[in-house]
Amino acid sequence: MCGLKYRLCVLVMIAPLICGAIAVRAQSREARDVEVLTLDQAIAIALRGNTQIVNAELDVRRSGEDFAAMRTRRLPSFKFEALGTQQLTPIDFTFEKGVFGTFPGTGPIPAENTKLTTPLKPTAIFTTQVSQPLSQLHTINLNLKQLALKGEIAREELRAQRQQLVRDVKRAYFAVLQTQSALDSAAETIRMYKELDRVTGEYLAQQVVLKTESLDVRSRLARSEYDTMTLVDQLAIQKQQLNQLLGRGVLTGFSVTPVPGADGYEADLVAARTQALQQRPELREARLKVKQAEGDRRIKKAEFIPEVSATFQHISTLNFNSFIPKSYMNIGVTVTWEVFDWGRRKHELAEKDLAATQASNAVRDAESKILIDVNDKFNKLRQARQLLAVTELSRDSAVENVRVLTNRYRAQMSLLKDVLQAQSQLEQAHDQGRQALLSFWTAKAEFENAIGEDK
Repeated sequence: MCGLKYRLCVLVMIAPLICGAIAVRAQSREARDVEVLTLDQAIAIALRGNTQIVNAELDVRRSGEDFAAMRTRRLPSFKFEALGTQQLTPIDFTFEKGVFGTFPGTGPIPAENTKLTTPLKPTAIFTTQVSQPLSQLHTINLNLKQLALKGEIAREELRAQRQQLVRDVKRAYFAVLQTQSALDSAAETIRMYKELDRVTGEYLAQQVVLKTESLDVRSRLARSEYDTMTLVDQLAIQKQQLNQLLGRGVLTGFSVTPVPGADGYEADLVAARTQALQQRPELREARLKVKQAEGDRRIKKAEFIPEVSATFQHISTLNFNSFIPKSYMNIGVTVTWEVFDWGRRKHELAEKDLAATQASNAVRDAESKILIDVNDKFNKLRQARQLLAVTELSRDSAVENVRVLTNRYRAQMSLLKDVLQAQSQLEQAHDQGRQALLSFWTAKAEFENAIGEDK
């Protein structure tokens, strides 16, 4: 019995240790299983799975189908019509005496009034028509050019959405990096406050410091732990927002790569302006709309041309009187022309001229906005780089100041309030450094978007 009690006591004692070990292993295994997502991978996933990009790609495909459908209008059209009826009243034909003439030796034809009647039974008329447009080919070709321009505009809109998505993904990714960096800094701050709390506790026991100073350290420690909890919640929301941009489940777990340092990216403002005027999708779209407006004007002007078509037609009947031909074929030319329209087409053509002028004005306006945008983003990138250099120096200075004052405090050569003030300055320097680094990468992403880069 004593042996059983002893074993139970031992089991109770080691059970928490076993559970803790299992939990640690599970957490480490879970950490290994979490996807490590780089910025390039995030952009690639977003370009494949984002719903707006998928819909924009479908618009491009739709414009291609419209173009293919319009091409078929240049070919002959084949039409077949069948009319089946049940006669409710007979179809009567009366040929009066001598209607076909009177001949010597024969007399009048017919010799007396003759009546032919179609019986009251189902009848049918079958019509087959083949029509080849002639003058309409000019208008059809103009419409084909318009649809080709529509496809190019759809592709430029797709480029614009892809560039916008890349910029949004970069900003969301950098925000996650900034929060993750803040968490790392907060963890370091908590470790520092815990060590400071330990040292202060020893001094309090020796009656070297006041109790209020010890409580101040503990208060700052609790505040840092609260800030860490807030950052953890913020990081979870930011990851969900990034997952939404990537077009996948918002609860998908992942981790990001460490915050990259500022690179030596340099840009020539003149070259950036030139590239932006060549690559920005909204400007290319505006130029395409000018061509589209000019094409609309040519199509409207083509309405003054008569519609001429070569036509072949075959008509056959069923269950009519034998007097009616069983089959009839003809070939000819069909001409349709609206001779007088009360000035409608003239006013419609004037409206197309005004639309073309508006499109040209939109191009000039887009060029001005792009130049202003490039200048602004270029200046912000330079400012962000300079601010980053300033914050790095400030952070290095704050780190050294904390190290010196902490060592002096351990040697009882400085006051606790000086250490706490230096720590506050270090936290502020770390925060400013993270914000400056995020601002730099965000400014770079904005600048790359301003000059029309796709990635």
